[in-house]
Formats: sequence, C-alpha cells, structure tokens
Amino acid sequence: MTNFIKYKNYLATINFSPEDEVFFGKIFGIDDVVTFEGTSVEEVKNAFHEAVDDYLITCQELNKKPQKSYKGTFNVRVPVTLHKEAAFIATQKSITLNEFIKAAIAYAVKHEGDIDFA
Repeated sequence: MTNFIKYKNYLATINFSPEDEVFFGKIFGIDDVVTFEGTSVEEVKNAFHEAVDDYLITCQELNKKPQKSYKGTFNVRVPVTLHKEAAFIATQKSITLNEFIKAAIAYAVKHEGDIDFA
C-alpha cells in the first residue's frame, strides 16, 4: 500500500510495513534523502511535518535551495502509433511536436482528476 501526504508544498510517499508495524515515508521532490516514520497515522503525519520543518531549517542554515531543481527536459518513450498521431496533430495545428507535448502535459496536470491513468 502506498499513499501520499502533503505539507508546505511538499509531497511524501507513505508506506506501511506489516512486519515492523510501522508507517514510513520519504519526502519527494528534493535532492536530499529525508525519511520519517511513525506507528500511527497521527505519528507519521507529525514526523513528516517535523522532517519538512527540519529540512527547511537545515537548508536555510546551509544557504541551500530546498527544492529539487528540474531541468525541464526528459525522455519519453511512447508507442510508434502514438508518436505518429501526436506528430500529425502537431503538424495540423502548425506547432512543433514539443509544443504539442507541453500542451498535453499541461492539460493532464490541470485535469489530473478527470484522467484514467490505469
């Protein structure tokens, strides 16, 4: 089971270990590895909040950017037919394939709740 929680614009993955009877998590979207744990939902939430707050204080003390820096480029592998269809639509709209993909991602982010990602 994997779930997510948010605090101060930070997202964390939350997992449960039945063997250890503990919830554990990791902050997403930062360059460092920051983990936390708790034996109840309340404990793991509090541990996450404390981990974020401590991380932000440490970054400030070290004069370091707390957020992960994204370059804005990444490789995407898609089926050949999807690549072809996207290129056709981009051509018909007189835009580049890159512009089409940016628009598609922006749409998906804005309408994330309406999209079936299964």
